[in-house]
Amino acid sequence: MSVSRNSLKFGTSGLRGLAVELEGQAARRYTVAFLRHVESLGQLGGGKIFVGRDFRNSSLAIAADCATAIAQFDLEAVDCGTIPTPALAYHAMAAGCGAIMVTGSHIPVDRNGLKFYLPTGEISKADEAGIFAALDEELIPDSTESVRDKAAAAVERYFDRCAGLLPAGALLGLRIGVFEHSTVARDLLMRVLQHAGADAVGLGRTDTFVAVDTEAFGDAVFAPLKGWIASEKLDAIVSSDGDGDRPLLMDGNGDFVRGDVLGLLAAQFLGARTVVTPVTSNSAIERTGFFANVVRTRVGSPFVVAAMELAHDAVVGFEANGGTFVGDGVVVDGQPLAPLPTRDAVLPLLCALGIAVRQGKRVDEVVAALPLQHAIADRLQDVPGDKSGAFLKRLEQDASFAEAFFGSHGIAGLSTIDGLQFRTTAGDMVHFRASGNAPELCCYIEGSSPDVARALLNWAMKAAAAEVA
Repeated sequence: MSVSRNSLKFGTSGLRGLAVELEGQAARRYTVAFLRHVESLGQLGGGKIFVGRDFRNSSLAIAADCATAIAQFDLEAVDCGTIPTPALAYHAMAAGCGAIMVTGSHIPVDRNGLKFYLPTGEISKADEAGIFAALDEELIPDSTESVRDKAAAAVERYFDRCAGLLPAGALLGLRIGVFEHSTVARDLLMRVLQHAGADAVGLGRTDTFVAVDTEAFGDAVFAPLKGWIASEKLDAIVSSDGDGDRPLLMDGNGDFVRGDVLGLLAAQFLGARTVVTPVTSNSAIERTGFFANVVRTRVGSPFVVAAMELAHDAVVGFEANGGTFVGDGVVVDGQPLAPLPTRDAVLPLLCALGIAVRQGKRVDEVVAALPLQHAIADRLQDVPGDKSGAFLKRLEQDASFAEAFFGSHGIAGLSTIDGLQFRTTAGDMVHFRASGNAPELCCYIEGSSPDVARALLNWAMKAAAAEVA
C-alpha cells in the first residue's frame, strides 16, 4: 500500500521530519512498522518496549503516540520520561527489549524524530529498509496503555556505568561548568562530575527547548560560554545536544574541543586497538599511532555500528560530532566495559577529563600534543536536498566547473566515501556533504593553521552559498 511520507525520512541517525507531520498517525504507523520488523527478526519476546524523549514541546505527544502503537502488539509501553538516548538504549538492552527515543537531537525545534533500538542495540540501514517495507496507511486507534516505569532505574543504571569510568575523587580540584540549556543529560552530567570529585557549576538552564548543534561553535547559543570560563573561574565547560548523545567541551582557555578529538581521546583513554570513525573525522587519528587499526566509514551511526560489528579487538567507534560507541573487548581498570553500540556524550567528556588528569596536564595541553590538522565546520541552513544534490553532482562530474570553483586553491585529490572530500594543492581539506537529518549543506575543513582553516571555511561557505541560492 502506498504511504505518504511528507518530510519524514531516515537520515544519519533515525527518522526525522517536521513535528506536525510526525505527531499522530505517522508516529503510530512508524512504530507499528518497527515492531512488525522486530517481530520478523524474532526479537519481540521481551514483553516491553521502552520509550524515552527529549524536552521538545512535541515530544510528549509523540511518545504517547508510540505507546498507543505499542499497545496494538499486546506489549507494555514503558515510559522512561525525559532521559538521555544512551541511557534509554542501555537500560532496554539490559532488559532484552527494544526501545524508541523521541528526539530531534540538534535540529530545529519545529522538527522531531524517532530513534529505534532492537534488543541488541541501534538499528542498521537494513533495519531501516525493513521498517519502510512494513509501513502502511492503516489507522491506529487510540489507547491509554502507557505505563510509567520507575524511571530512576534507567538513569541509575546509566549513572553507574558513567561513574565507573573514573575513580571517586579523580577530578578533585577541578571546577567544571555544565552548560545545562535543555539537554536531558544536564542533571546526570552534574551528578557524575560531582561523584568524580569535581566542583560542578550549573549554567544556562532553560525551561524552553533550545536546539544546540554541538558542532556549530559559531552559533549564538554558545556566546556566553567563554565569559563563564572567566567569571566562574572554570577549568572547562561540558554539555551535550538535546538528547545527550553528542558531547561539547570548552577548555580552560575558552576554546572548543572538536568532537572527533574528544572521540580520539576517549579511544585512547579506553585502550582501544581498533577505532571506527567516519571519513569526516580528523586525519590525525591515523598519525597518532595510538591504534592498531583505523576503519573509515560513511557519515552516520549505522555505518559506524556496522563496521564495529566486524571487529572484536578492544573496539571503540566515534563520529566527528564526538558521540562515542563502545564495542567488544574494552576494559577499564581491569574490568570489562559492557558494549553500548549507540552514541554517548557523557563517556567521551569523562574520558577527556580523565586522560588530562592521568597525564597531569590541562585539557588544552593534551589536545596541543596531538598531531592535529586545524579543523573547523559549519553548515548552510535551509538548503533543500535537491539543491545540495545538484551542486554536489556538478562539482563531482564537471571538471571545468570544479576547477573554476576552487580557483587558486587547486584540487590535488578527491574522496567520495560520503559527499565530496577535496584535498587542495596546499594539502588542506574541503569536504561538502548534504545533511541526512535536516535541509542543510555541511562543510568540513582541515587546514595547516587556524588562520588557514578559518579563511578556507569562509571562502567555501560563501562560494557554496552562491551556488545553492
